[in-house]
Amino acid sequence: MNDQSQDPFDELMRRALQEEADRVEPSDALPEIRARAHAQRPSTRRPWLLTAGVAAVGTAAAVGVFTVLTGNENTANEGDEVAGPGTTTSATGVPPTQPPSVLTASPEPSPVPTQETQPPTASTTATTAKTAGPTSGRPEQPAPSALVPVYWLGQQVGATKKTSARLYRTWSKVTGRPAEQAVRIMTTKQPTDPDYFSVWRGASVNTVTRSDGVVTVDFKQLPKTTLDPDLARVATQQLVYTVQGALKDNQTPIRVTEAGRSAGRLFGHVDTATPLRRAQAAEVQALVWIDSPAEAQLVQPKVTVTGVANAFEATVNYQVTNLKTRETKKSFTNAKEGQKFSPYSFQLTLSPGPWEISVYFLSAEDGRVTDTDTKSVLVK
Repeated sequence: MNDQSQDPFDELMRRALQEEADRVEPSDALPEIRARAHAQRPSTRRPWLLTAGVAAVGTAAAVGVFTVLTGNENTANEGDEVAGPGTTTSATGVPPTQPPSVLTASPEPSPVPTQETQPPTASTTATTAKTAGPTSGRPEQPAPSALVPVYWLGQQVGATKKTSARLYRTWSKVTGRPAEQAVRIMTTKQPTDPDYFSVWRGASVNTVTRSDGVVTVDFKQLPKTTLDPDLARVATQQLVYTVQGALKDNQTPIRVTEAGRSAGRLFGHVDTATPLRRAQAAEVQALVWIDSPAEAQLVQPKVTVTGVANAFEATVNYQVTNLKTRETKKSFTNAKEGQKFSPYSFQLTLSPGPWEISVYFLSAEDGRVTDTDTKSVLVK
């Protein structure tokens, strides 16, 4: 997370201007240090209002740079702003996560991540081995260009436990083997949204292969951090959701190995002796998130906000704050359906300048804010 004492607009512009100049990834231990820090204390959300003082844009070129997702050399910022047509989940016939079909500067609502796969039972299949040896599975077919979902962790606002985290999805453009590249982004890059984080820093993926009804993700090295048990479970599902999403297959379980052999217990708790199945979305996925606009996106004064929510009575609250003038607007909208993951959208008319858009739920019990997502944008 960035230092909140810095001017938010300055930070956004700095990230935008440095993106093209800072493509070389550092090889020092900084990612692992950040991973350990996050493991001890997951990042918190941005406050509703940030500090004042927004620098003026000096040239048209600087504004042009802002039209792309900003970030430094270690930021997963390619294609994250793109999303595809929205769908809703159903009790049966759940489709796999689909990438957007068209790359546009103004994204459409993205597909709803789906789940409904039953958790693993005590019994195991013949393909499950207590100790996984070197595999000879089929590798993915390389693709010249693909758009893959990458999942991140985000602190669950309003949760009773400080370590409570949920999964948030972004999109990234990759070349090569889609699932392998998605895992590489998840383990080595920083998400463009500073509210998101990953505890997989320090991991190094080797291959993603498929054989005998199992997808095997083999790592050269896995994280050695021990996490809270609940956080460890969600962090493990971050890998499962990312791999299955990139493969467009929400059903096939994921085996995790290290150098071709059993990985033991991930983050000190999650047993990898048997393949990992996809947890139900309501248990691990953020209950509300913003798909469009993306973090640091340059938008028109009339902006449509789209996302996915699993909201009580379908009510999604939102607040927008001008980070320079402190002008604030509050209202609510409705998701297509309540008590299930369903798309929502609303329109805003904003004055030029930097804005923060927040979506959130209000507790029916005491009115406190719960389950939120935020995006900072620059209005032309």
